[in-house]
Amino acid sequence: MYVADLLARPEVLRLQNYVQHHHSDRLTHSISVSYQSYLWAKKLKLDAKAVARAGLLHDLFYYDWRETKFELGTHAYIHPRVSLRNAEKLTPLSPMEKDIILKHMFGATLELPQYRESFLVDMVDNVAAVQEYFAPKWQAVKARFNG
Repeated sequence: MYVADLLARPEVLRLQNYVQHHHSDRLTHSISVSYQSYLWAKKLKLDAKAVARAGLLHDLFYYDWRETKFELGTHAYIHPRVSLRNAEKLTPLSPMEKDIILKHMFGATLELPQYRESFLVDMVDNVAAVQEYFAPKWQAVKARFNG
């Protein structure tokens, strides 16, 4: 398993203490992005190990982004840098893994990903964010119509 060593780290497990997209925690979100990116990378014959590891580490920051503000830029700009710095303290990273973490907010930032794997994790992250935000709302709508 490509991420077992990372999932054993308390620094990664701490992510479960932070709300991510209103209805999920950051660890659950990161595991989802890692796993979905891994599955897509295998189908597309991309570097599945790099996307799994970087996907897990892409949001490795320990603050509530809705409350903490930075003078140097927006959360979309700052948190990939914080996540990269934190990830580098945990494990050696390939240039591709660094690019995936740093550029996973492409679209919200203008930093163009260098690898197809970086685009993949960016897209999977976007889909996961939408799914996590709307899942409880969708369940409530379904329950209303089925009840």
